[in-house]
Amino acid sequence: MSDDLTIATEALPIEVTPKAERYSKLRRWLYLFLVLIVSFGLFIWGSIIGLHVQKATVPDANSGRWIFAIVQELVGLLLIWFVLSRRRLRFRDIGLRWSFRDLGIGLVLVVTAYLTYSVFHFFIDLVHQVWFSSVTGGLTARQAFGHPPIVAIPYILMNPFFEELVVRAYLMTEVRELTGSWTLAAALSVAVQTSYHLYYGWEEALSLLFVFLVFSIYYARTRRATPIILAHGIWDVFGLVQLW
Repeated sequence: MSDDLTIATEALPIEVTPKAERYSKLRRWLYLFLVLIVSFGLFIWGSIIGLHVQKATVPDANSGRWIFAIVQELVGLLLIWFVLSRRRLRFRDIGLRWSFRDLGIGLVLVVTAYLTYSVFHFFIDLVHQVWFSSVTGGLTARQAFGHPPIVAIPYILMNPFFEELVVRAYLMTEVRELTGSWTLAAALSVAVQTSYHLYYGWEEALSLLFVFLVFSIYYARTRRATPIILAHGIWDVFGLVQLW
C-alpha cells in the first residue's frame, strides 16, 4: 500500500532555469529593438541628415538642442533600467562595477583607442584621396555642435554612461545570450554606434568605427563597462575642450 502512495522524485516538476532565462527569446529581441529605437532612433535619423546636408547651411548649436539630448539619454537609461528590472537584474549585472583599477584601465583604453583611430584614419584618408577628388559630405565637430553652452557639461558627463551602457553593455550582453556569439554582439554594437556618427562623414565615421571596435573587444573579454565609460568620458571631455 505504501508503494502505491510513493511518488517518484523524477515525477515532480523541477524548475531548471532562473527567471531571467525563462524570458522568451522573442520578447527579449523585442525589448532590445525597443531600447535601440527609443535611445538612438532620432540620433540615427539626424546623423543621416547631417551626412548629406551642405556644410554652409548648418546652424550653430543652442541650449535647447543640448537639453533635448539630455532628456533623450535619460529616457534611454530609464528604459534600460526598466527592462533589466523586469528580469530582476541591475546595471551591475551588465558590467557597471567600480574598482580603482578601472581608472588606470580606462586611461590605457583611451590611449589604445586613439592610437588605433589615428592609424586607421591615416589609411582611410589616403584611400579617400586616391579614389575621390571631392569631399563626400559630413560635418566637422564645430559645425555639428557649434560653441557649446554651459548645459553641454552635464550632457558630456552623462553621455558616456548612456552610450556604453546601452549600445555596449546591454546590447552586447543580450545578443551574446540570445545568439551565443560575441562576434555578432560586437559587430552589431559597432554598427549601431557608427550609424549615429555618420554626420561626421564616411571617412571620419569609419575611423571612429575602430575606436568602437576596441571598446567592444574589451567588453567581450572582460564584461566590465566602467573602464569603457571612463575612456569614453575622457574622449568626450577632450573634444568639448577643443570646441571651447
